[in-house]
Amino acid sequence: MICHAIRFYLPREQFVSITPSDLLKSHSALVISKMEKAKFSPSALTSTRGALHMAQIVICVVTFAVSYVWGKPFHTYWIYCMVVWGLCPIISLVITIVEMFLIHKLILVFCMDWDDFTTGMAMMASLCTFSCTVMFANFYICRKCIWGWMVTILSAVCCALYCVETFRDKCDATRSATYVAALPGFVKILEAFVACIILISLIGYVGKPALLWCIVAYVIPLPLTLLTIITNIMTKLRKCLPVDRLTMIFLIISVLLYISAAILWPAYSFKDNPRPKDCPGYSCIWSIQFVVTFMTYVNLGLYITDLVFTWCGICGFKRS
Repeated sequence: MICHAIRFYLPREQFVSITPSDLLKSHSALVISKMEKAKFSPSALTSTRGALHMAQIVICVVTFAVSYVWGKPFHTYWIYCMVVWGLCPIISLVITIVEMFLIHKLILVFCMDWDDFTTGMAMMASLCTFSCTVMFANFYICRKCIWGWMVTILSAVCCALYCVETFRDKCDATRSATYVAALPGFVKILEAFVACIILISLIGYVGKPALLWCIVAYVIPLPLTLLTIITNIMTKLRKCLPVDRLTMIFLIISVLLYISAAILWPAYSFKDNPRPKDCPGYSCIWSIQFVVTFMTYVNLGLYITDLVFTWCGICGFKRS
């Protein structure tokens, strides 16, 4: 193999030769400089962002503990809320540890848009804790239910803390907004969030093949949406794959599946099944089936909107 020197023309009309060994040395120096940035940084705890993370962790853990001590029946909505209050502080803790030791500057910066990822996690946590607050307020609150009121108020505080973090990240000009923190990624987060609400609300489908198909139609788009989000966050993976074409294919599949569910679910759920006069809380199957129907149309609208904007973006890119 013959190694040729690379020559660059400088404004002073001088030629400088750079050999492959010089390029290797410069690359090593770059890696060393990145490694030097991996050290303990107390600002991750003492800053406003760090204080928000600590408050999120404490309030979510307290909410989880109060709800667990209260000991409601293992209903799907209650289990969903417990998972959210258990998972959100873990994610906040991991993000805090990574930023405290500046690990994202050493490793994650080479393969992931860290700012985009953390903002997306704050958005998702805001939506999930908000849904938990609404669920508890709707299903588990009564005049004499002190525990239910406590859990609902604590969940509302959790939601407020994550909303504050999301708002700060969006207003911070130093943070990147390449995908998740921008509009396309936010729509994807909404799609995944609505799909989760649909899946935990599925009921009354036993012995009905058409409704079983609807479950398949609800399940398939969710991992496709998550895969699209992950692919766009991983910067190096995004450069290696035809992300736009894959996104279009995933969206077309999702739209077709949701169209079938939007037709079949209400047709077979409410056929000869009027709303009962007494329909209390989470034990009313009719109300929960209505929630699934409503969320189906919401997600269908989101996927169609996403498909249109993605198609327009690809066409505009080709023209340019």
